[in-house]
Amino acid sequence: MDLLPGRPRVLALGEPTHGEDALLELRNELFRQLVEEEGYRTIAIESDCLRGLVVDDHVTSGGGALDEVMEHGFSHEWGAFAGNRELVRWMREYNAGRPASERLRFAGVDGPLEITGAASPRQALTALHACLAAVVDADLLPCTEETLDRLLGADGRWTEPAAMRDPSRSVGRSAEAGRLRLLADGLVALLDAWGPQLIGASSREAWERARLYGRTATGLLRYHHAMADPSPGRMALLLGLRDLIMAENLLAAAERGPVLVHAHNAHLQRNRSRTRMDGLPVEWWSAGALVDARLGAEYAFLATAVGALRHRDVGTPPADTVEGLLYALPRDRFLAGGPGLTALLGPGRPAPRVSPWFGYLPLDPAHVEEADGIVFVKDVPEG
Repeated sequence: MDLLPGRPRVLALGEPTHGEDALLELRNELFRQLVEEEGYRTIAIESDCLRGLVVDDHVTSGGGALDEVMEHGFSHEWGAFAGNRELVRWMREYNAGRPASERLRFAGVDGPLEITGAASPRQALTALHACLAAVVDADLLPCTEETLDRLLGADGRWTEPAAMRDPSRSVGRSAEAGRLRLLADGLVALLDAWGPQLIGASSREAWERARLYGRTATGLLRYHHAMADPSPGRMALLLGLRDLIMAENLLAAAERGPVLVHAHNAHLQRNRSRTRMDGLPVEWWSAGALVDARLGAEYAFLATAVGALRHRDVGTPPADTVEGLLYALPRDRFLAGGPGLTALLGPGRPAPRVSPWFGYLPLDPAHVEEADGIVFVKDVPEG
């Protein structure tokens, strides 16, 4: 906190690779400190926002057995990571016996997306419709549940894996999809206009959940529409829309209080993100950049860097890279920032590090100055 002008509403902790328990344990330790010393009550991670409801229900009310929660509450197979299991266990233990106002909350910020494609919008659309149908007159609804079911058709049409690479295999620009986008817009507008009715008839919690369904439904339909785009900018559009979903979910979580968010550095940095796909450069604005544009000084970003992941054939970093300069310091892990980091890096720009393993993304020296600090772990053990 000494590096920052004040307690940020969103404190973003990036990671350069996924699935390393040492980094997840560090995240858990930081969250515990933020809860106990700074009043943070929500942790958000790069996982399916709808599946995250399963985890949130468990940590707040004890719903579901832990094994089932870990299996069904995370996307990307991240429920198998020991660090995530320990996080959920600790949050449930912390919440036991506490009043609702003091309980910790869990949020997934990613959309229902995987590398091979996107989910059907069925779950989000039908849940949103059901929330509204329970509190408003039927003649105000833009459609019936039967109409939604007919337009959605078989879920396999939406989850066709080949559509990720072949836009002609996507249903995202079909007549049915176009109609569903209009209906989703109408349902979200009705939710906004009749929010007080839903809160009064149920609870603010139910209204917030309905808003999540609305964001997810419109976000998925927008994403499927982009999947059917045959233009050269298709992948940049898809990556940007995914980060937009993350940003919207993160901002919603921050409405109820300060949040620690944990995701890849590339999703949380303030800079434009870059990668190469099929040999071509692709650029888009990260979720961190989008949230920073909204929150300003209330958003803070700590990038995590590692020295060596020897079990991934990532050895000692070259001495003239950011990681190499940090590796030379006599500590196993630390936070570097402010004037101390500037002095360490020197007047010239360090050389970029090249990773021999695709799953680890080194820090871009050109982006370091845009971070509020660097969390450095010298050697990451296997596990």
